[in-house]
Amino acid sequence: MTAGRVTLERLTGEQTRARAAELMEIYGVAFSEPPWNEDGSGVADFARRLATDTGRPGFVAVLAGQDGRPMGFGTAWPTRSPFPTGRAYDRVRAELGDQAERRLVGALEVDELAVGPHARGRGLAGQILDLLCEGAERCWLLTSPQALGAIRVYERLGWERLTGPEAKVTVFARERRTGQAPIHKPLI
Repeated sequence: MTAGRVTLERLTGEQTRARAAELMEIYGVAFSEPPWNEDGSGVADFARRLATDTGRPGFVAVLAGQDGRPMGFGTAWPTRSPFPTGRAYDRVRAELGDQAERRLVGALEVDELAVGPHARGRGLAGQILDLLCEGAERCWLLTSPQALGAIRVYERLGWERLTGPEAKVTVFARERRTGQAPIHKPLI
């Protein structure tokens, strides 16, 4: 049996809420591994955050799937001014100082990016990021310094690392260049 084509859908907040079970499924398997080690309570926390985040101005999500099975997703929204507090924002500000306000406010903030283990190694993270960041002049994201695989992916995709190797959180940014097209080949 031949697998069908991978689909990537860009979703609004309302559409994301309607498909939350698919995102939660991927979240659960993608973040159950080190360094995250999320369990059922972590998935429940994600579900609560997602219900709130989908109401943020400018919220967008991308959901990837194949043959009706979710493979990965990303969520994002513009970072508001002043630079927020709480969640991971305080750690970002501690690492970047005033640069957080200058570089990240107004940029599209990629809050979650998850690819299921069954779908890794196919360029899906880059595809999701390209569609998620489509139209944004600037984007940023963060990850754990222990997430070496994720860090390698972002570096390979050309994201600029804003924090040093000893930072307590790893922050990346990407600026769109005039006429720049996505660099990732379509998945089959």
